[in-house]
Amino acid sequence: MSERGETDPLTSPADFLAAFRDQACELGFIAVGVAPAIESHGFSQLARWIEAGYAGEMDYIANRLDAYQHPSGVLEGCRSVIAMAYPYDAAPPRSVVSGVGRVARYAWQGADYHDVIHPKLKQLAKSIRETFPGATARGVVDTAPIMEREIAQLAGLGWRGKNTLLLNKRLGSYFFLACVLTDVELPTDTPHESSHCGTCTACLDACPTEAFPQAGVLDATRCISYLTIESRSEIADDLRESMGDWAFGCDVCQEVCPWNRKPMRQYEAEAPAHQPLDVLELRSLFSLDEAGFRERYRKTPLWRTRRRGVLRNAALVLGNQRDPESLPALRIGLADEDALVREASQWAVDQIQRDSLG
Repeated sequence: MSERGETDPLTSPADFLAAFRDQACELGFIAVGVAPAIESHGFSQLARWIEAGYAGEMDYIANRLDAYQHPSGVLEGCRSVIAMAYPYDAAPPRSVVSGVGRVARYAWQGADYHDVIHPKLKQLAKSIRETFPGATARGVVDTAPIMEREIAQLAGLGWRGKNTLLLNKRLGSYFFLACVLTDVELPTDTPHESSHCGTCTACLDACPTEAFPQAGVLDATRCISYLTIESRSEIADDLRESMGDWAFGCDVCQEVCPWNRKPMRQYEAEAPAHQPLDVLELRSLFSLDEAGFRERYRKTPLWRTRRRGVLRNAALVLGNQRDPESLPALRIGLADEDALVREASQWAVDQIQRDSLG
């Protein structure tokens, strides 16, 4: 196309899209679909979800609420949204022993997924701009006010499960969602209208903290992923034991999903053997000061929670494990300069001492 709006057989939207899919596949994306940029059908539900208090401390959602109504809130003049799935580790978790905490699969590789996916999205957005001079394009991965799962469903990538995550019959749910928005009108895919959850309630029943008030609705303030990653406050006493061994995130509702037990996930065989963060050694964390924590975890998903949050989580897991060998580390936590770490450490010490007394 030499000028905006002139269609050349070699650079028509349909031809371009075929090349785009190939490029996305080469970059590691395992599913690609196109949705029209339209008003969000789920916007009112999002507003009600916030009003119900289910967003907890995630004020950034309410602060940008209006932008969620239409993709143009993220890219002015947006006409098409390309939704894509990027895989993360689907291997069985390693057994957890005393002093070790579980980490959600998406963090196992140790790198911040934003740092991995964003450069790929920039390449894809650049392809749009180069093919359609004058076009605009922007890639986003869970940091922009956009309804990714609704758009992915419109793009034919899957359906919303009862645990609110996007499910795909072939791929399960172990993947990130990313989008490229553009003001070029591209051919759209057929929306995924049906649900394949049936009468199954495995995800709802297995949630340790009963975070689903109803199917398809998540109370984030009770979700272990939210509590261990997003929350900056003390975790409520009635939820602490239910956290079990989870030190960062949670995969329970995904692990019990039948669609994640299917052997046809194409990327499973390609999963790297090295998993630097599949578990977290907890006791040594208490010897890390801010500088030491920054040096070790600055470029990892754990950085989002910062040292105080990670140590809070570590203390609660050690308290749940009730192993006296964790007491020396927890006593370091009792003297920590951060009140959040001190309080969690005291709770853990109390659990261990109470358990030892029978």
